[in-house]
Amino acid sequence: MIILNFAKLIYIMYMNKRFLIISLLCLISSAAINAQDVKQLPRPEWNNSSDGSMTLVDALTFRRSEREFAATPLTDGELSKILWAACGLNRPAEGRITAPSAINAQDITVYVCREDGAWRYDAQNHQLVKITGKDLRKAVASRQDFAAKAPVSLVLVSDISKVRNHSELGAMDAGYVSENICLICTAMNLATVPRATMDSETLRKELGLTTSQVPMLNHPVGHRP
Repeated sequence: MIILNFAKLIYIMYMNKRFLIISLLCLISSAAINAQDVKQLPRPEWNNSSDGSMTLVDALTFRRSEREFAATPLTDGELSKILWAACGLNRPAEGRITAPSAINAQDITVYVCREDGAWRYDAQNHQLVKITGKDLRKAVASRQDFAAKAPVSLVLVSDISKVRNHSELGAMDAGYVSENICLICTAMNLATVPRATMDSETLRKELGLTTSQVPMLNHPVGHRP
């Protein structure tokens, strides 16, 4: 009986150890997957007139809508500056952003669509969170093929539940973010154009938007050809 109980004890210890090993491997695997789904953006740095240090008056003077884009991808550094300017934190201690927002709702989320998939910009942590591996630029372009040629398309989505379901306030907030994108792209010598045309239903589905999240505007962005 003693030998039998000892054997049971050894078996239980073995199974528990095996369970712990399997659990540890699952956690490591999950952490690796999660790490791949989050891309930390570099901190924006401004050095000269080619990277966003242009004066505001110059940016207003030279701003224009452009519909031709080079195939050259945007770097993480360039994307970092654009997203920070769009609606990133400029007063981290207060949680305030670069764009005005009705009742400080901060209802606008920017989604980054490119060849490697679609990503949500997390302004609080200045990082990209992967939503899907699908290239949604054609859905953003819809019937205007030129927009699909840009290496990056930014989709501005308002969660109107944050502005008491007043969609007009969401549209206003999207406009503020859109203007920030226009100005920073001008300052960085990049091409962009604000657009309302897009396949909203496809984007709602593929981005996993809720019923209160409304695609308002989009910006194809790229280097000038």
